[in-house]
Amino acid sequence: MRKSGWVRALLLGALLAGGVGAVTAQQSVVQELVRLVVASSDNAGQPFAIVDKRGATLNVYTADGHLVATTPALLGIAPGDVSAPGVAQRVQTGLAVDDRTTPAGRFVSEPGRNLKGEHVVWVDYGSAFAIHRMRPSAARERREERLASATPDDNRISLGCVVVSVQFYEQVVYPMLGQRKALVYVLPESGSIAEMFALTAH
Repeated sequence: MRKSGWVRALLLGALLAGGVGAVTAQQSVVQELVRLVVASSDNAGQPFAIVDKRGATLNVYTADGHLVATTPALLGIAPGDVSAPGVAQRVQTGLAVDDRTTPAGRFVSEPGRNLKGEHVVWVDYGSAFAIHRMRPSAARERREERLASATPDDNRISLGCVVVSVQFYEQVVYPMLGQRKALVYVLPESGSIAEMFALTAH
């Protein structure tokens, strides 16, 4: 990742941890979900991650809810919270733009390999939805530039997967999510976390 991207990631991490300035409304939503996950023990003692689609970030936590790190992420180019039927079978032959969504919800993730043998974290294997590192891509997609930009507005470019820098994947995703089952919560683009995640504190 370019230096500016890591600066953005560090600032985001500080904000989510409550260390720098005021927390935005969307970051408050992320923090509220962390509180609910831990209070309800919904993660069953496993590390977990929250994908904030509105903020275009991936936030990784220990089992007890402490923030490990957060980073900008690339997401599906199409808006929407549901994967189209049969999307996994069409990934290799080509997806229509409208089918390139990042689904919202609660997922039990597990590490694995894609068809090229690359290590990924399968968020939902049945819909070919994964967290993976940045790959070489067409120059016109400007993926590195999008990931390093100061705004989440241009982070919509993937087929639906959550894409992070190679460095973040290797240093954070792989050790925390890539060696065991974990929980991944993907915030919806519309609606509330109460509607999406029925979590009750014990």
